[in-house]
Amino acid sequence: MALGGAALLSPAPASAQSKIAVVDVRRAMLETEEGLRVQATLKKLFDSRQVELDTKQRALADERDKLDKEAQAGKTPKDALQRRFETWQRQAAELQATMVDYQREMQRKESELTTPILQKVLGLLRRLAAQEGYDLILDKSAAPYYRADLELTDRAIQMYNSGQVGDAAPAKGAPPAKGAAPAAPAKPAAPAKK
Repeated sequence: MALGGAALLSPAPASAQSKIAVVDVRRAMLETEEGLRVQATLKKLFDSRQVELDTKQRALADERDKLDKEAQAGKTPKDALQRRFETWQRQAAELQATMVDYQREMQRKESELTTPILQKVLGLLRRLAAQEGYDLILDKSAAPYYRADLELTDRAIQMYNSGQVGDAAPAKGAPPAKGAAPAAPAKPAAPAKK
């Protein structure tokens, strides 16, 4: 009886070591050739908008300085100054709203342009995991420490640029990729012959 109890208390056999890698997904996305083109496109769009916003901000700052000087000089009637100040406040609020709208538009545009790249990078990582037996690939931001030889970022960028994107067949027991089409239902077993 003592032997049976000892068998129940013995630890389970140690499983094989997990193979883990780390990748900086954002850098992998943005440093691909396609990612660099997207960044250039976004920069051009942002820079043109920024020039427009800077011009409007300077004009508002100049108008505010002019209003302050006129108020200090005391030569302009207070009701006229008040109306001009209210107009200035309305224009400043409109500019602020425009800046928020531009920011939202830039975020939407960035997401629109980078999401396809992200999907390809994630597919490439699934492919790497399947081909090389990785049990887990963590984003670099989730790993406070890792050995340098565990990082796949540069390799992922090179593979992406060489056209090696896309999923491999999922590893046995691995969950399907997010957004992947469901597997076809299994064919029913043939009835047993009597």
